[in-house]
Amino acid sequence: MTAPVFVVDQLDRIGPEFVLDGPEGRHAVSVKRLRPGEDVILTDGRGRWAEGVVKAAEGKDRLVVTDLESVTEEPAPSPRITVVQALPKGDRGELAVETMTEVGVDAIVPWAASRCITQWKGDRGLKALGKWRSTAREAGKQSRRVRFPEVADAATAQQVATLLAGADFAAVLHESGEEPLATTALPTAGEIVLVVGPEGGVSPEELELFARAGARPYRLGRSVLRTSTAGTAAAALLLGRTGRWS
Repeated sequence: MTAPVFVVDQLDRIGPEFVLDGPEGRHAVSVKRLRPGEDVILTDGRGRWAEGVVKAAEGKDRLVVTDLESVTEEPAPSPRITVVQALPKGDRGELAVETMTEVGVDAIVPWAASRCITQWKGDRGLKALGKWRSTAREAGKQSRRVRFPEVADAATAQQVATLLAGADFAAVLHESGEEPLATTALPTAGEIVLVVGPEGGVSPEELELFARAGARPYRLGRSVLRTSTAGTAAAALLLGRTGRWS
Protein backbone atom coordinates (compact mmCIF):
# COMPACT_ATOMS: atom_id res chain seq x y z
CA MET A 1 0.00 0.00 0.00
CA THR A 2 1.15 3.54 -0.73
CA ALA A 3 2.46 5.38 2.32
CA PRO A 4 -0.01 7.68 4.12
CA VAL A 5 0.06 11.36 3.15
CA PHE A 6 0.31 14.32 5.52
CA VAL A 7 0.23 18.01 4.70
CA VAL A 8 2.90 20.55 5.66
CA ASP A 9 2.83 24.27 4.90
CA GLN A 10 6.32 24.62 3.45
CA LEU A 11 8.41 21.73 2.18
CA ASP A 12 11.38 24.07 1.73
CA ARG A 13 11.73 24.25 5.51
CA ILE A 14 12.14 20.54 6.15
CA GLY A 15 15.55 19.02 6.68
CA PRO A 16 16.76 15.42 6.94
CA GLU A 17 14.57 15.21 10.05
CA PHE A 18 11.17 16.83 10.55
CA VAL A 19 8.66 16.97 13.41
CA LEU A 20 5.04 16.69 12.29
CA ASP A 21 2.84 18.18 15.00
CA GLY A 22 -0.51 19.93 15.40
CA PRO A 23 -3.61 18.38 13.78
CA GLU A 24 -1.53 16.46 11.22
CA GLY A 25 0.74 15.05 13.93
CA ARG A 26 -2.28 14.09 16.03
CA HIS A 27 -3.83 12.30 13.08
CA ALA A 28 -0.59 10.42 12.41
CA VAL A 29 0.01 9.38 16.03
CA SER A 30 -3.46 9.02 17.57
CA VAL A 31 -5.57 8.02 14.55
CA LYS A 32 -3.23 6.28 12.11
CA ARG A 33 -1.11 5.00 15.04
CA LEU A 34 2.09 5.09 13.00
CA ARG A 35 5.15 3.44 14.48
CA PRO A 36 8.94 3.64 13.90
CA GLY A 37 10.05 2.18 10.60
CA GLU A 38 6.84 2.98 8.68
CA ASP A 39 7.00 5.09 5.53
CA VAL A 40 5.16 8.41 5.22
CA ILE A 41 4.79 11.08 2.57
CA LEU A 42 4.81 14.81 3.35
CA THR A 43 3.29 17.14 0.76
CA ASP A 44 2.26 20.76 0.35
CA GLY A 45 -0.82 19.64 -1.63
CA ARG A 46 0.43 21.60 -4.65
CA GLY A 47 2.46 18.83 -6.26
CA ARG A 48 5.62 18.88 -4.13
CA TRP A 49 6.33 15.94 -1.84
CA ALA A 50 9.00 14.10 0.12
CA GLU A 51 9.08 10.53 1.39
CA GLY A 52 10.45 9.69 4.80
CA VAL A 53 10.49 7.10 7.56
CA VAL A 54 8.98 7.39 11.02
CA LYS A 55 11.72 7.69 13.64
CA ALA A 56 9.49 8.12 16.69
CA ALA A 57 5.94 8.83 17.82
CA GLU A 58 5.91 11.14 20.83
CA GLY A 59 2.89 11.80 23.04
CA LYS A 60 -0.38 12.14 21.18
CA ASP A 61 0.54 14.59 18.44
CA ARG A 62 4.24 14.52 17.52
CA LEU A 63 5.67 12.36 14.78
CA VAL A 64 9.39 12.51 14.10
CA VAL A 65 10.17 11.74 10.46
CA THR A 66 13.68 11.08 9.18
CA ASP A 67 15.46 10.12 5.93
CA LEU A 68 13.90 13.09 4.11
CA GLU A 69 16.58 13.42 1.48
CA SER A 70 14.91 15.30 -1.36
CA VAL A 71 11.72 17.05 -2.48
CA THR A 72 10.07 15.82 -5.67
CA GLU A 73 7.62 17.80 -7.78
CA GLU A 74 4.84 15.94 -9.58
CA PRO A 75 4.14 17.46 -13.00
CA ALA A 76 0.73 19.05 -13.49
CA PRO A 77 -1.54 16.51 -15.21
CA SER A 78 -2.69 17.02 -18.77
CA PRO A 79 -5.31 17.53 -19.94
CA ARG A 80 -6.45 19.45 -16.88
CA ILE A 81 -10.02 18.59 -15.88
CA THR A 82 -12.27 21.14 -14.18
CA VAL A 83 -15.80 20.32 -13.03
CA VAL A 84 -18.30 23.13 -12.56
CA GLN A 85 -20.59 21.73 -9.87
CA ALA A 86 -24.03 23.23 -9.25
CA LEU A 87 -24.74 23.57 -5.54
CA PRO A 88 -26.54 20.44 -4.24
CA LYS A 89 -28.77 20.26 -1.21
CA GLY A 90 -27.48 19.44 2.27
CA ASP A 91 -24.18 17.61 2.52
CA ARG A 92 -24.29 16.26 -1.03
CA GLY A 93 -21.86 18.99 -2.05
CA GLU A 94 -19.19 17.53 0.21
CA LEU A 95 -19.95 14.07 -1.21
CA ALA A 96 -19.43 15.37 -4.75
CA VAL A 97 -16.14 17.07 -3.80
CA GLU A 98 -14.91 13.99 -1.96
CA THR A 99 -15.52 11.54 -4.80
CA MET A 100 -14.33 13.90 -7.54
CA THR A 101 -11.11 14.41 -5.58
CA GLU A 102 -10.67 10.65 -5.20
CA VAL A 103 -10.98 9.98 -8.93
CA GLY A 104 -8.53 12.76 -9.86
CA VAL A 105 -10.35 15.99 -10.82
CA ASP A 106 -7.97 18.96 -10.89
CA ALA A 107 -10.32 21.83 -10.08
CA ILE A 108 -13.89 22.24 -8.80
CA VAL A 109 -15.96 25.37 -9.34
CA PRO A 110 -19.10 25.76 -7.20
CA TRP A 111 -21.89 27.19 -9.34
CA ALA A 112 -24.98 29.04 -8.11
CA ALA A 113 -27.27 27.89 -10.92
CA SER A 114 -30.68 29.53 -11.26
CA ARG A 115 -32.48 26.30 -10.31
CA CYS A 116 -30.33 25.53 -7.27
CA ILE A 117 -32.36 25.24 -4.09
CA THR A 118 -29.23 25.92 -2.07
CA GLN A 119 -27.77 29.41 -2.37
CA TRP A 120 -24.51 30.50 -0.76
CA LYS A 121 -24.91 33.94 0.81
CA GLY A 122 -22.91 35.80 3.43
CA ASP A 123 -21.35 33.86 6.29
CA ARG A 124 -23.31 30.74 5.36
CA GLY A 125 -21.73 30.75 1.92
CA LEU A 126 -18.23 31.23 3.32
CA LYS A 127 -18.78 28.36 5.75
CA ALA A 128 -20.02 26.06 2.97
CA LEU A 129 -17.05 26.96 0.76
CA GLY A 130 -14.71 26.22 3.66
CA LYS A 131 -16.30 22.79 4.04
CA TRP A 132 -15.78 22.05 0.33
CA ARG A 133 -12.10 23.04 0.57
CA SER A 134 -11.56 21.04 3.74
CA THR A 135 -13.22 18.04 2.11
CA ALA A 136 -10.93 18.31 -0.92
CA ARG A 137 -7.88 18.42 1.35
CA GLU A 138 -8.92 15.40 3.42
CA ALA A 139 -9.99 13.40 0.36
CA GLY A 140 -6.69 14.28 -1.32
CA LYS A 141 -4.80 12.85 1.64
CA GLN A 142 -7.00 9.74 1.83
CA SER A 143 -6.54 9.01 -1.88
CA ARG A 144 -2.76 9.53 -1.61
CA ARG A 145 -2.66 12.57 -3.87
CA VAL A 146 0.13 15.14 -3.62
CA ARG A 147 -1.63 17.69 -5.82
CA PHE A 148 -5.04 18.47 -4.35
CA PRO A 149 -7.84 19.93 -6.47
CA GLU A 150 -8.39 23.66 -6.36
CA VAL A 151 -11.85 24.65 -5.09
CA ALA A 152 -12.69 28.08 -6.50
CA ASP A 153 -15.02 30.72 -5.14
CA ALA A 154 -18.67 30.25 -6.08
CA ALA A 155 -19.27 31.36 -9.67
CA THR A 156 -22.19 32.95 -11.46
CA ALA A 157 -23.45 31.60 -14.79
CA GLN A 158 -21.63 34.42 -16.60
CA GLN A 159 -18.36 33.54 -14.87
CA VAL A 160 -18.88 29.89 -15.83
CA ALA A 161 -19.43 30.98 -19.45
CA THR A 162 -16.11 32.84 -19.39
CA LEU A 163 -14.38 29.72 -18.08
CA LEU A 164 -15.98 27.59 -20.81
CA ALA A 165 -14.93 30.03 -23.53
CA GLY A 166 -11.27 29.51 -22.64
CA ALA A 167 -11.41 25.71 -22.57
CA ASP A 168 -10.05 23.36 -25.22
CA PHE A 169 -13.12 21.17 -24.68
CA ALA A 170 -16.28 22.38 -22.96
CA ALA A 171 -19.30 20.22 -22.17
CA VAL A 172 -22.59 20.45 -20.31
CA LEU A 173 -24.15 17.24 -19.03
CA HIS A 174 -27.74 17.47 -20.25
CA GLU A 175 -30.46 15.16 -21.57
CA SER A 176 -30.77 17.28 -24.72
CA GLY A 177 -27.31 16.19 -25.86
CA GLU A 178 -27.39 14.10 -29.02
CA GLU A 179 -23.81 12.85 -28.68
CA PRO A 180 -22.62 10.68 -25.77
CA LEU A 181 -19.62 11.89 -23.82
CA ALA A 182 -18.19 8.37 -24.16
CA THR A 183 -17.59 8.68 -27.91
CA THR A 184 -16.88 12.35 -28.58
CA ALA A 185 -13.37 13.44 -29.60
CA LEU A 186 -11.30 14.75 -26.70
CA PRO A 187 -8.07 16.78 -26.57
CA THR A 188 -4.91 15.11 -25.30
CA ALA A 189 -3.70 18.31 -23.65
CA GLY A 190 -5.01 21.68 -22.52
CA GLU A 191 -8.16 22.33 -20.51
CA ILE A 192 -11.36 20.29 -20.25
CA VAL A 193 -14.29 21.97 -18.48
CA LEU A 194 -17.42 20.00 -17.61
CA VAL A 195 -20.64 21.54 -16.27
CA VAL A 196 -22.91 19.56 -13.93
CA GLY A 197 -26.32 21.13 -13.37
CA PRO A 198 -28.55 21.11 -10.27
CA GLU A 199 -31.30 18.59 -9.49
CA GLY A 200 -33.76 20.84 -11.31
CA GLY A 201 -31.60 20.86 -14.43
CA VAL A 202 -29.76 23.57 -16.35
CA SER A 203 -32.21 26.26 -17.44
CA PRO A 204 -32.75 27.03 -21.16
CA GLU A 205 -31.21 30.47 -20.63
CA GLU A 206 -28.08 28.96 -19.07
CA LEU A 207 -27.82 26.37 -21.84
CA GLU A 208 -27.98 29.15 -24.42
CA LEU A 209 -25.36 31.21 -22.57
CA PHE A 210 -23.01 28.24 -22.35
CA ALA A 211 -23.61 27.35 -26.02
CA ARG A 212 -22.51 30.85 -27.03
CA ALA A 213 -19.34 30.21 -25.02
CA GLY A 214 -18.68 27.04 -27.02
CA ALA A 215 -20.04 24.37 -24.65
CA ARG A 216 -22.22 21.67 -26.20
CA PRO A 217 -24.64 19.42 -24.29
CA TYR A 218 -23.63 15.76 -23.96
CA ARG A 219 -25.30 12.64 -22.60
CA LEU A 220 -23.52 10.56 -20.00
CA GLY A 221 -25.70 7.47 -20.24
CA ARG A 222 -29.27 6.17 -20.27
CA SER A 223 -29.85 6.64 -16.55
CA VAL A 224 -30.20 10.00 -14.82
CA LEU A 225 -27.65 10.53 -12.06
CA ARG A 226 -27.91 12.86 -9.12
CA THR A 227 -25.96 16.10 -9.38
CA SER A 228 -23.73 14.87 -6.55
CA THR A 229 -22.64 11.76 -8.49
CA ALA A 230 -22.81 12.84 -12.14
CA GLY A 231 -19.57 14.83 -12.00
CA THR A 232 -17.63 11.93 -10.53
CA ALA A 233 -18.96 9.48 -13.13
CA ALA A 234 -18.23 11.86 -16.01
CA ALA A 235 -14.77 12.73 -14.69
CA ALA A 236 -13.88 9.04 -14.38
CA LEU A 237 -14.93 8.55 -18.00
CA LEU A 238 -12.80 11.51 -19.14
CA LEU A 239 -9.79 10.41 -17.09
CA GLY A 240 -9.93 6.97 -18.67
CA ARG A 241 -10.43 8.20 -22.21
CA THR A 242 -7.65 10.81 -22.08
CA GLY A 243 -5.12 8.30 -20.80
CA ARG A 244 -4.77 9.84 -17.36
CA TRP A 245 -5.71 6.52 -15.79
CA SER A 246 -3.38 4.44 -17.95
